Amino acid sequence: MDKIGSDSPVGLLSTQVTGTRYFFLNLAPPSTARLAVALGGRERCNPDYAIHREGYSYHGVEYVAEGAGTVELDGRRHELRPGSVFAYGPATRCDLRTDPERPMVKYFLCVTGGRVARRLRRAGVGPGQSGLLAAHAEIRGIFEDILREGQRTGELAPAICAQLFELLLLKIEEAAQAGGQGDPARDNFLRCKALIDAEPERLNTLREIALAAGMEASSVCRLFRRFQGTSPYQYLLRRKMNLAAAFLVERGGLVKEAAQRVGFSDPYHFSRCFKAVHGVAPKELQRHRRKA
Repeated sequence: MDKIGSDSPVGLLSTQVTGTRYFFLNLAPPSTARLAVALGGRERCNPDYAIHREGYSYHGVEYVAEGAGTVELDGRRHELRPGSVFAYGPATRCDLRTDPERPMVKYFLCVTGGRVARRLRRAGVGPGQSGLLAAHAEIRGIFEDILREGQRTGELAPAICAQLFELLLLKIEEAAQAGGQGDPARDNFLRCKALIDAEPERLNTLREIALAAGMEASSVCRLFRRFQGTSPYQYLLRRKMNLAAAFLVERGGLVKEAAQRVGFSDPYHFSRCFKAVHGVAPKELQRHRRKA
């Protein structure tokens, strides 16, 4: 069992996880900060994942996207399943375990500042509290937005992540108030959409989207037509082409590299899809980048 305390930077993260994606903004923000996101990430728990903490360096908010487990916060036990969200403070005793048969995929954010505890309580997830959210798939999308922005190197990344964290808390508060009265169809749509947003590089077909969501392909199509006004594949294709455009503009990569990054083995087919989505060929986008 990992014993993660607040004395060592290494102890901020568990080693009992795979498929990790992390970002680090500022591990030592100024004491005058009202609210600052220090770090965060996404983890897939190993079957033997078990953590005991007597304390931590930050306030934390964690969200379970997949799987199941348990958490004890200051001795109070809470069952965890998709949609569960819980929070802890620097002095919260926390014991967290995954179900070995259904390992959790979870997101976390570590935040600090003079008004964090009060803000968490207002959202209904004060330190030591846990809840289950209705229509929670939208929450996963916001965590993905924060993770993506946190991994950027721009000087505005901390401010953007702080604003997205405020949005996250508002959505948590809204979902908690909705209770069990959420629209199941919309929740399923948001879950499918969040899956595409999270891993557009890995997904390539409608069948793969449906399998990842545990649904029939025809059901996924109906949901996207109803709530998005387009097909799931078209939504996936646009997500892929947006990632490819960002790679070409920000990193100046080759067209074939951009194609491979978003799951295209044929760069010519990739170029046709890119132009269909963006109106310009990837090489033309590269030329504009060089002129800028």
